[in-house]
Amino acid sequence: MIPVYARITGTGRGLPEKILTNKDLEEIVDTTDEWIRARTGIERRHIAADNETNLDFCEQAARNAMQAAGVGPKDIDMVIVGTTTPDQVFPNMGCLLQRRLGIHGCPAFSLEAACTGFIYALDIANKYIRSGSAKCALIVGGETLSRMTDWNDRGTCVLFGDGAGAVVLEASDEAGILSTHLHADGQYADLLYFPSGVSKKPEDFYARRDFIHMKGSEVFKVAVTKLGEIVLEALKANNMPAEKLDWLVPHQANLRIIEATARKLKMPMQRVILTIQDHGNTSTASVPMALDVVVRDGRIQRGQTVLLEAFGGGFTWGAALLRY
Repeated sequence: MIPVYARITGTGRGLPEKILTNKDLEEIVDTTDEWIRARTGIERRHIAADNETNLDFCEQAARNAMQAAGVGPKDIDMVIVGTTTPDQVFPNMGCLLQRRLGIHGCPAFSLEAACTGFIYALDIANKYIRSGSAKCALIVGGETLSRMTDWNDRGTCVLFGDGAGAVVLEASDEAGILSTHLHADGQYADLLYFPSGVSKKPEDFYARRDFIHMKGSEVFKVAVTKLGEIVLEALKANNMPAEKLDWLVPHQANLRIIEATARKLKMPMQRVILTIQDHGNTSTASVPMALDVVVRDGRIQRGQTVLLEAFGGGFTWGAALLRY
């Protein structure tokens, strides 16, 4: 029996037109372009307009990925959207995206694992395809974090941006996704969180009186440790030395975290994909958006090995090693 693998056949991204630069932020809060660049690596971020929603960017990303893969609505037999900022509580974002794209009948759902949501979704779709339960999955990570950001808090408002990224994952007799690795530890819940929701403090949730809370230095320490561990875990699971890895596509949260992970791998920054300067931290959208950038500009070529990794509130963290 020929083994079934899951392979990425198309990538895409969707972004708001509005760009907010560090210079723009200097007019909003007490900060400077130099301070933001030095501590985060961010230069600009895309921000949704009042009449735009997360679903708009997810649709753009999905259509671009489907076009790149050469598939249509009738080919898709699974839709998964990773997000912390859905358009509405229900129907879920998978169903809403299904309707936008004219996809009917297949499983469609969303999941919330903060910045690791795309990796979690990729893991699920990979297992469905490997088991024969799906043949062509659409996986999207999308966020409008600007809706959750306190624009008076200079410690957090400089970090976040909006957008979506997507991949099409198809069954193949050629190896694609080599392994996926997921972890979480709720003991760190108070280090990075959004305090209210539909069931807890709904009056603050609906009045938009709550914002993202983050203890930056503590998040940094745990993120560097966990990301270093999971990168090594993925390589060890595949008996692959770090020097054989062609590209690292990390979660675009903070340049210092990315550099620390690269040092643990002894990997030159020339082989580490950086888009944080243009997009900021877009949570679960950041990995698929970064992947799309380098696939489309030709840096990542077919047959190369690529490691995706992410870390987010919860804490959650995950990695996927693949042959593109």
